[in-house]
Amino acid sequence: MTARLFRRLRDQGLALNERAAQIASNAFDRIFIPGTLVQSGQMPFEVIHTYGITSVRYYPPLEVEQIQLSDGGVLPTLPETHGVPLVLVPPLAARPSIFDLMPNRSLVKYFVARGFRVYLIDWGEPGREQAHYGLGDYVEDLMPEALTRIREHAQVQDLSLFGWCLGGLFCLMYAGISDDQRLRNIVTVASPIDTHQGSLMGQLTAALMKPAELVRKLTSFRVHLLAPERLVIPGWMNSLAFKLTNPVGSITTYWDLVLRLWDREFVESHTTTSNFLNNMLAYPGRLIQDMFVKFAIDNDLSRGTIELDGRVADFSRIRSSVLVFAGSADTLVTPAAARSSLDLVASEDTCYRVAPGGHVGVLAGALAQAAVWEVAADWLHARSAVAIPRSAEQLENERRLRQRRRLSDDPEF
Repeated sequence: MTARLFRRLRDQGLALNERAAQIASNAFDRIFIPGTLVQSGQMPFEVIHTYGITSVRYYPPLEVEQIQLSDGGVLPTLPETHGVPLVLVPPLAARPSIFDLMPNRSLVKYFVARGFRVYLIDWGEPGREQAHYGLGDYVEDLMPEALTRIREHAQVQDLSLFGWCLGGLFCLMYAGISDDQRLRNIVTVASPIDTHQGSLMGQLTAALMKPAELVRKLTSFRVHLLAPERLVIPGWMNSLAFKLTNPVGSITTYWDLVLRLWDREFVESHTTTSNFLNNMLAYPGRLIQDMFVKFAIDNDLSRGTIELDGRVADFSRIRSSVLVFAGSADTLVTPAAARSSLDLVASEDTCYRVAPGGHVGVLAGALAQAAVWEVAADWLHARSAVAIPRSAEQLENERRLRQRRRLSDDPEF
């Protein structure tokens, strides 16, 4: 009895000592070398084109037979079996690492493993030199240039677009202004069409309509008359604004870190997410002018049209298949604000899903894999069939294989 008690106390002491060592090691890394804990952006890619600060990435097929998933399962990897390439379109303030947040929670890796040819438009890091960039520059210049290079690289014309937040709006505005007949599918996640719907921010912007009308009627002041260089919103301010949408959660998440400091995997996940939220990018000043007037005040997208540098993007021209996701707990873009696009497009093939999570969680949270990625991949799978072009070498190898098979079937062979 005494020996058994001694062994139990010894084992408990060793376990406590091990946990204390884990806490000390994780705390040291988290405080002094947090970069070693960040897990984002590990998927290899090729930069196939650069255009100013914008670039286009291509993610080649994986060289492993399966990938680990966030729910503990595995997914067998497929070769590139879908003819229609998938183009990921991030918003501006958020870094594109949101699509490749962690090894077992990477939207990019998931879609590559499912056999899609995956490309991503990286808008770059705008500085004061890009202060004059507005919605029209992204929708009518940068995005068409990127899609042209993707089509050249993929050697096909049909494309699918997948955009989160403002990235989804870019997809819809491009489709509404370009008359791109080879745009096969559009997937949007937490993209605010009716900005006056539901959320506290929507109510605040709606309340600005009457004062704005009075200013327009009684004065010559216009937001677009201001120098865009003075309106640039730096990245740290975007990070702060995003956290203020959920101030309690922004604080309690650090309490969770303290309680689970012994758990290396949790510490890596927390540090990676914090790194993403703490390192957002700047908004160009002209873009702020456009969004303030066209989105917040006038709520143009809710009517299905928006003027961009003299041209009109009209959602009624969109005939692509459209899949819309909204986050059930999204305080920035309510489900009602995201769903509105389906009432405005001319598409006959549309689908709407509410998925668990807030504005980031609906795309990259622990439940996004099953609720958004898998649903989107299955939906796109049924709408992405075209012949994938093959090289001359591949065609010659196939010809020789057919010839050998014919010879082997010949009774005189």
